[in-house]
Amino acid sequence: MSVPTQHDGIEDGGGSLFDDTPEAAEAVAFERVPPQSLEAEQCALGGMLLSKDAIGDVTETGITAPAYYRPVHGTIHNAIVDMYGKGEPVDPITVAGYLTKSGDIDRVGGASYLHTLVQLVPTAAHAQHYAEIVVERYKLRRLVEAGTRIVQMGYAAEGDVADIVNAAQAEMQSAAQLGAGGGLERVATVDDMLEEYLVSMDAPPPERLPLPYADLQAMLPMEPGDLVVIAARPAIGKSVVLLDIARHVAIEHGIQVLMSSMEMSHSQLMERIIAAEARVPLNRVKDREYQNDDRQRIYDAAQRIGNSPLVVDDGPAATIVRLRSRLRWLQAQGKLPGLLVVDYLQIMKASGKGGQNRTGEVDEIARGLKELAGEFRIRVITAAQLNREVEKREDKKPMMADLRESGSIEAEANAVILLHRPDAYDKEHERAGEMDLIIGKNRQGPTGTVTVAFQGHYARARDLGTGF
Repeated sequence: MSVPTQHDGIEDGGGSLFDDTPEAAEAVAFERVPPQSLEAEQCALGGMLLSKDAIGDVTETGITAPAYYRPVHGTIHNAIVDMYGKGEPVDPITVAGYLTKSGDIDRVGGASYLHTLVQLVPTAAHAQHYAEIVVERYKLRRLVEAGTRIVQMGYAAEGDVADIVNAAQAEMQSAAQLGAGGGLERVATVDDMLEEYLVSMDAPPPERLPLPYADLQAMLPMEPGDLVVIAARPAIGKSVVLLDIARHVAIEHGIQVLMSSMEMSHSQLMERIIAAEARVPLNRVKDREYQNDDRQRIYDAAQRIGNSPLVVDDGPAATIVRLRSRLRWLQAQGKLPGLLVVDYLQIMKASGKGGQNRTGEVDEIARGLKELAGEFRIRVITAAQLNREVEKREDKKPMMADLRESGSIEAEANAVILLHRPDAYDKEHERAGEMDLIIGKNRQGPTGTVTVAFQGHYARARDLGTGF
């Protein structure tokens, strides 16, 4: 009995089992359904419609609209993420309203389909797991598409073999890198890094964040990807320094700033910004008891403030997930900030996963802020609170070891600035009105101390000797 070979043309149903023609390959491809899981897509969306926490969990996977096999699911996903990013409530009714306004409600199956999505999931707790399945299937589809293009290039045999091989490698590399939620990261060799530097030798230096205090600007070259921590005991001036930086960057230099404040509401922040910009005492701004030319100063300041790209998120419980969602939403609007300001680190909420003590939670938040800086190539500045050991020392001067509840804050930060005001403990101190910015860690430059004038009545600080 002879062994069948490719040329025996053995039939199996509609064609030869060993048919290797391009037409047969394409027929097989068309007969197969690409990798997908409509059930996982529906359950991920249903979970997002059930719980805002699930929205954060799902976005953590890096999933985007193209990852969904059904385009209408991508449309629903975009609606949910856009509403969540704006801080709007998300449920089947509000999303239906959003899609109605955008003209997409009929295309996605109407409001009834949104309710169906919710009914398909008994709980939102596993939404992230379903989203991960969607992302995995998307990556597999990308690989299938790349493989199909490679097969077509091979059969076409157009051009040199070396060029075809290079094109095939590029297809596979693109499929691996561009999957939703990431993929293979590019590895830089020494040759790559050296070439990049030599090419940039005559280019302008990397863009650095403009800071409101000249001496600090000279010592602290903040670049994209950096995390800087401003640390102090309560009522020393953390919020003042953060607002000084945010105002200077947004108002003076027109750089987009996102400020997340859990310490103050947006109205309280605006009062402080008005007082600092208009040079009107904060108590008169808050009490609406204006004197002399206060009103004119405020009107003039309002013109400068109103034209600045400053966005404030004053939600009560910021998380890394929420901040990432905000940043993605701003990025989609073409308004990715150059600076994220967080006030302050220790009152942020961790992911909510059980089993962590407070130190573990703070460590997680510190790492998360550093990851945001690197992921979006932005600068992140956050305030942190020091422990009470500071107040037990005679000179009350803070040290790095005073960082409260976490060793990761120091480890993750590119720079740590400790604030010290002698008159906070002794109002008659000879250095009353001065604030020290002690640079205790600085990966990009020297450590040392910068002294500025603290003008608490205006809710701001200024370089020494700059006057009113």
